[in-house]
Amino acid sequence: MWFERIGQLTEWPERVCLGWDCLIVLRSSLRAALPNEGCALLLGTAHSVNPRTWWVQQIWPCCNVWRPGLEALPELPEAVPTRRNRFALDPREQLHAQRWARERGLQVLGTAHSHPGGQPRPSDQDQRWMVQPGLMLIMGKDARVEAWWIAAGAATRLPLVHTHGNDG
Repeated sequence: MWFERIGQLTEWPERVCLGWDCLIVLRSSLRAALPNEGCALLLGTAHSVNPRTWWVQQIWPCCNVWRPGLEALPELPEAVPTRRNRFALDPREQLHAQRWARERGLQVLGTAHSHPGGQPRPSDQDQRWMVQPGLMLIMGKDARVEAWWIAAGAATRLPLVHTHGNDG
């Protein structure tokens, strides 16, 4: 679930802007994975006036490649993990997204995934697996999407502002 941030984003955002068009793509791509967790990368930039406002301009849908025993992703002994409650991004898709974004002046801002049977907040597992601080959008079973900053095993909810387009 880690990602390499390309560019100069060094501070975590105060808020995240997401156009209605991106929200539609995000919800559609995450629903397409049902009953499993869906996942995607968030591409965009820091706002030109306020760099602590991150502007998601593109959704990069990804395949959930989670499988039992996936290296470097430890499970609790009592866990019964499946793709219905776990996700992993394909590293090759991450590289393609980073290259595509860079060519268009965008950056990989973070990840998104769904909790098909739950709430739009990070699970304990989401927080444990986030090895670097980062932005995560989560869609719950009711299609509500929330933004989170996850760092050092703790999650902070961020304001998620819906815009009418790619105007941040």
